[in-house]
Amino acid sequence: MPELAESEGDAVLALGYAERRGWWARISGDRLFKLFTLTPTLVVLGLLIGITAVLIWSARDSIAKFGLHFVTSSDWDPVNDQFGALPFIYGTVVSSSIALMIAVPLSLGVALCLSEMAPRWLASRLAFLVELLAAIPSVVYGLWGIFALGPFLSGRVEPVLARYLGFLPLFQGPRVSVSMLSAGVILAVMVIPFISAVSTDVFSAVPANQREAALALGATRWEMVRIAVLPYGFLGVIGAIILGLGRALGETIAVAMVIGNRPAISASLFMPASTLASVIANEFAEATSDVYVSALLELGLVLLILGMLVNVIARLLVLRTMRHLFAGSGR
Repeated sequence: MPELAESEGDAVLALGYAERRGWWARISGDRLFKLFTLTPTLVVLGLLIGITAVLIWSARDSIAKFGLHFVTSSDWDPVNDQFGALPFIYGTVVSSSIALMIAVPLSLGVALCLSEMAPRWLASRLAFLVELLAAIPSVVYGLWGIFALGPFLSGRVEPVLARYLGFLPLFQGPRVSVSMLSAGVILAVMVIPFISAVSTDVFSAVPANQREAALALGATRWEMVRIAVLPYGFLGVIGAIILGLGRALGETIAVAMVIGNRPAISASLFMPASTLASVIANEFAEATSDVYVSALLELGLVLLILGMLVNVIARLLVLRTMRHLFAGSGR
């Protein structure tokens, strides 16, 4: 009996040791997992802070000379070392807005077709063809814009817009192949594959029982999409749009080839313009003075801040919209 009790005691001790060892292994695994996930996050944050710091330090001459007047001035005179970013901010915002107004409806239509309407065998092939647009180099888009898109818009589309909408300042002025409208359209073509690909994945991830429940209640295909698919994928669609907007804001070569590179603000979409990215690409190699180089680097800093502001505003809009949705559903 004492021997049996001793063996049982050893078994209990061994079991307790095994439990403690398993508990410690789980705790250690959680700590390692937390470390491995936290490290890349800190690296990315450090890169962002480092890039911002380098741009601020490199643009210190321009910041010291022009201050906040740099973002409100329309002067761009490299000969007299007078620089202002307002025309380029305007060109960047307007061209990106045109791109989104064209690309978002088309991209959502493509995504809904591929995820809801087209047969699976056809949807996979069409999705591959749409995603191929993202693999085309920017310079090829620029060449296509110069030789095909620009002449088509100036010869066919802009006369129609001027005839029916010419009472608006947006559609007045001379019609040339290089213009703000050309830049906006080519940006729309370039961002469509990004928005449509992400939106397709988002819509495809909607649970099938939601679709079946809507159809079982008598909803049509469109009502099913409106009730069951679009609300479920709202956040994902917003993310896709922000991804496309980021591509539009930072696109350089294609825009520089078709926008005309005119450092001035014009209400007409038919006039040449310039963007933050295009002026940096066009003039950085020609900068002859320290202030000129510093001003171009400050344009890069403005572009970085503009991208951050767009993302922050988009996040706030998403949070506000989701708050209204939850309030309306009573949750």
